[in-house]
Amino acid sequence: MKQWKRYTVTTALPYANGPIHIGHLAGVYVPADIYVRFLRMIGEDVLFIGGSDEHGVPITIRALQEGKTPQQVVDYYHELIKKSFEEFGICFDIYSRTSLPIHHETASSFFKKLYDEGKLIEQETEQFYDEEAKMFLADRYIRGTCPKCGYTDAYGDQCEKCGTSLSPDELINPISILSNKPPIKKKTKHWYLPLDQYESWLLKWILEEHKEWKPNVYGQCKSWLDGGLRPRAVTRDLSWGVKLPIPGYEDKVLYVWFDAPIGYISAAKHWSELTGKPWEPYWKDKDTRLIHFIGKDNIVFHAIIFPVMLKAHGDFILPDNVPANEFLNLENNKISTSRNWAVWLHEYLQDFPGLQDALRYVLTIVIPETKDNNFSWKDFQAHVNGELVDVYSNFVHRTLSLIHTYYEGKTPQNTQKEELDCLLKEVNQLKEDIFTSLHNFRFRDAVNAFMQVARLGNKYLTDKEPWKHKNSNPQLVEGVLFNALQLVATLGGLSQIFLPFSAGKIKRMLQVDDITWENIGKIIVPEGHRIQKPEMLFQRISDEAIEKQIQKLKKEDATTHVPLKPDISFEDFEKMDLRVVKVLSAERVEGTEKLIKLKVDVGFEERTVVSGVATSIKPEELVGKKVVLLANLKKKTIRKVESHGMILYALHEDGTYGIVEATHSKTKPGDVVS
Repeated sequence: MKQWKRYTVTTALPYANGPIHIGHLAGVYVPADIYVRFLRMIGEDVLFIGGSDEHGVPITIRALQEGKTPQQVVDYYHELIKKSFEEFGICFDIYSRTSLPIHHETASSFFKKLYDEGKLIEQETEQFYDEEAKMFLADRYIRGTCPKCGYTDAYGDQCEKCGTSLSPDELINPISILSNKPPIKKKTKHWYLPLDQYESWLLKWILEEHKEWKPNVYGQCKSWLDGGLRPRAVTRDLSWGVKLPIPGYEDKVLYVWFDAPIGYISAAKHWSELTGKPWEPYWKDKDTRLIHFIGKDNIVFHAIIFPVMLKAHGDFILPDNVPANEFLNLENNKISTSRNWAVWLHEYLQDFPGLQDALRYVLTIVIPETKDNNFSWKDFQAHVNGELVDVYSNFVHRTLSLIHTYYEGKTPQNTQKEELDCLLKEVNQLKEDIFTSLHNFRFRDAVNAFMQVARLGNKYLTDKEPWKHKNSNPQLVEGVLFNALQLVATLGGLSQIFLPFSAGKIKRMLQVDDITWENIGKIIVPEGHRIQKPEMLFQRISDEAIEKQIQKLKKEDATTHVPLKPDISFEDFEKMDLRVVKVLSAERVEGTEKLIKLKVDVGFEERTVVSGVATSIKPEELVGKKVVLLANLKKKTIRKVESHGMILYALHEDGTYGIVEATHSKTKPGDVVS
């Protein structure tokens, strides 16, 4: 393993247009915080970077909806998000923001260097334009009817009702949200990052030199590289963002995906301004290890696109690892901010004040490390009551209570040294397991090893039953409680990594200032040391409290389901020509993430149909299936592919799609569905 001089650890910049929920915490911020706390505990030099992403269309949309300026919107949510992180103990060295002048200067100069060195390409394209508002329209400034579910107020990039990812070209009767009038297509000039020019380098750098990356990260990168890369726009026609530093193009801004990761660099500069410490070693020294903690929706940006940006620029180090996690579901359904199907951090603390560590622990247990995982309130209750209360807190409280009862809070004599040696040997093995697991970003294994220390102590105290021997064998009791106290101190030390609020309580009760990594596995609290009276670290979660949370979710879900469409006449229904078709071939539409081009047998002819379901269904899963086609839908060109008809799919509660098959043995292509 390479010895690094220092670490730069970044976390995905949350979008400053809404609060933080448990999916964010589990996927990014808790594992990053654990990792950084671990590095600091073992003596590493770390700069831990966070911040708010404050540019982009969703923020301008939110500003329009609320009658505020974009700056007012990001000011409010930046403070709300920052406070949530502070309340949950996320130990950033700097929590910056991309609306600061230092970020605008940094992002602008980054772009200018690439521009001046000819590393960007210029291209003219046609985009939607509002003639009345006199501005080009981002996807979210366009609304229309969803071609999938018929919702009449879908955005140009996604239908809020059914969750389908869209493009403005797919909307039926698109209109501008600024003027409520149909937009036109107009040519505009933009600059692109030529990702294709870096393919050969990426193939070697990722697929050969970083095989240690997590399978989900490595696999997604390989899939993108196998599909071939294309130039990607780095500018947009917007008024809110980092202005383009090219004379005559001040009405354009940097695309938010381009300026946001540069926010990691500007945050380091911001930290340097606040502390007086140099930032350059954390971004320019080859002996610095750069690590990005993100969710799976950001893998491509941090493992392919940002590295290309850094490589093209030339002055900065490249990420050594991108330990991205998958998504966390809630009660077996996808977390949805639009449906309010989420557990918001600020609301959690209102309902469970002082229980930050309880949520941190449970989220670490269910971190979606290699595949999507699930959080349920019943499991939350079981983990808190069965592990944090019955094992961890119970052991700490019993040990300290007995020492106060028998010795008035004074640490007894070390009389059972052989037993202590055996216990510390087990502790050191668990310490090594934690060390190895965290170095390999296996947080669930690490927290399980941590809890095993608590189980070890709880079992030791239960097996020895010192309360039965106070009069018959006082020397035994002294030794047992001395040994148990060392395990309590060990838990206090390890809790600094996983449960920082509990760690503070244990250190306060033990009257110790700090517990180092080197001390763990040794005697920490000496004989004769005075400790404070104990307090319970955790309280049991009641059935009533859990039921309240479940009912709260059900109430939100009942008000946000996809509504039934208005009634139609039988004559309207008769106008639809539904046919059974057989899928002959299926492939992704080049340059898109959600579109699939299908060749189908209608019985009397073959047709091409485009479906926007690639985020839910793999093309190969459709081949050979007999499905239902709306056959008399007018032809439409989608991404240069002429689509004739629409395949019907089942829309699930989590916003994903499933195949609707015609499975009867007699059913054949061309059969009418009626």
